[in-house]
Amino acid sequence: MIGRISAAWARIELACAAALAAAITLLILLNVVTRSFGTALFWVDELAIYAMAWMTFLGASAALHFGHSVAVTILTDAMPAPLRRATAKLVDVIVLIFALAMIWFCWRWFAPLGLAQQGFDIKAFQGATFNFIYAEPTTTLGIKKAWVWSVMWLFALGAALHATANLLGQGAAPRKAPA
Repeated sequence: MIGRISAAWARIELACAAALAAAITLLILLNVVTRSFGTALFWVDELAIYAMAWMTFLGASAALHFGHSVAVTILTDAMPAPLRRATAKLVDVIVLIFALAMIWFCWRWFAPLGLAQQGFDIKAFQGATFNFIYAEPTTTLGIKKAWVWSVMWLFALGAALHATANLLGQGAAPRKAPA
C-alpha cells in the first residue's frame, strides 16, 4: 500500500518538476527577449530561480523513490551481497532520519501551532515568537517567502514517504543485483 502511495506521489513530483523545467525555459527565453528590447522584466529572474529551487527539491524527492540519486558505489561494489543489502538498508534508514529531521525543522520554522495560537494574526505571531517567516516578501514578485519555502515541507514529506517505502521493500528504488 505504501509503495503505491509512494509511486503515485513520485509521479506527481516528476510531473510538477517537468512542468517547472518547461516554465524555467520559457522564463529565461522571455528574459532574453525582453532584455534584447531593452525592457527587462526583473521579476522573471526571481521567478526562474524559485521555479528551479522547487524543481530541484521535487526532483530530488522523486529520485529517492526511483533510486536515481547520485551515489558513489566504489566501496559497496566490493562488498559481498549480504553486506551490500545491509548497507542499502542503512542508507534508507539514514535518508528516513534526515527526512524526519527536515519535517521537524519545518515544523519549528513554520510554527503552525504558534500561528494558530495567535488566531492566525501574523503581526501577533511575529510579536510573540520573533518569527517573521510569514511576513517577509520576495524581492521583486512581492509574494510572501513562506510560499516559496513551502517546498521544504513537500520535499521532507515526500522523502520520508519514499524512504519508508524503500525500507519496507515496496519502493521502486532498484537495488544492484548481488554479484
